[in-house]
Amino acid sequence: MDAIGLRRQELEAARRALVQRRGFRFAFLAAGFVALVSALYGGLMRIGWVLPWPPADLVSAHGALMTGGFFGALIGLERAVALGRLWPYLGPFSVALGTLAIWAGAPEMGLAFYACGGLVLAAASAFVWYRQRETFTAVIALGAAFWALGMFVWWLGGDRADAVVALMLFLVLTIVGERLELTRVLPPRPRAKPLFRACVVLVLAGAALVPFWQDPGLRLLGLGFLSLAAWLATYDIARRTVRQSGLVRYAALCLLSGYGWLAVGGAILLAAPEPFGGLYYDAGLHAIFLGFVFAMVFAHAPIIFPAVARLPVPFRPHFYVHLALLHLSLLVRLAGDLADNPDLRMAGGLGNAAAIVLFILATAGSVISARMAARA
Repeated sequence: MDAIGLRRQELEAARRALVQRRGFRFAFLAAGFVALVSALYGGLMRIGWVLPWPPADLVSAHGALMTGGFFGALIGLERAVALGRLWPYLGPFSVALGTLAIWAGAPEMGLAFYACGGLVLAAASAFVWYRQRETFTAVIALGAAFWALGMFVWWLGGDRADAVVALMLFLVLTIVGERLELTRVLPPRPRAKPLFRACVVLVLAGAALVPFWQDPGLRLLGLGFLSLAAWLATYDIARRTVRQSGLVRYAALCLLSGYGWLAVGGAILLAAPEPFGGLYYDAGLHAIFLGFVFAMVFAHAPIIFPAVARLPVPFRPHFYVHLALLHLSLLVRLAGDLADNPDLRMAGGLGNAAAIVLFILATAGSVISARMAARA
């Protein structure tokens, strides 16, 4: 073997060793959770809680930190681990730089880094679709492209509604694409995939209308979310696994309850007098971003976290506490929105943050107890 070939082998071995290192992955995971806690802090101040003012403007960066800093980091890291290559890690690396820039008082730079992270995830997802040309890989790749689009629109000062819709589609399409993948283990149902495609087309048509004809576009988008919630409730494997026990039942209950919140968010967009006006905006967005998306996070964390961080997360019955608190507090928050009651809205928002913090603590506690048991 010549010197160049030997050098390439050495570089490839070094690359593999790097991407397999737990600390390498954990650094990006930690950056995502810093963004999550920062987003919660800014969100509480946004709805009226008086908290010690941090060195950064976390209020205006609340949405960017949550969608880009947290979800972008987690989904980008998951995709990079699945591909086993070094270049997809540029996505979570860019996201970590974006969170650092926001904390340094440069939110525009943070948005630019988040947009770059979205481009890397879109490229990684397109690579997966190229290797496996299925409906679910195409939908997941579309979701990643919407993350990049939403962050670029936000960074360049475009209409905030356009950016929010794009970021909403990033998370919704990513989740439903992954759920479609899991239906392949079920007996074939000929109508399932055509109906799924019709639902996605409805969602995309609504999103395409929003920049030009906002109100009808949002209502069509709401109808698309309602149809996706109905499809998931009908065809998702969670309908069967909810009859089992332990982690499988817990995950299924998370999923099914999340589909209910997707339907609520879709109904608000479809039927509210002003879908993106006043408190309907808060109600519709948080039904989807909190109720639907975080229910999915709660369901998948004990399964995905071990694959990403190589740390087991054994199921504990007290996981139901943060799930119940999320749903109850979100009901209180939406009641406050629809009744224009700021006290209820603030109480619900505090409960939302508490549910997510409890989720973090419960997950960390499960990891620590499992490691202690293994050592013993």
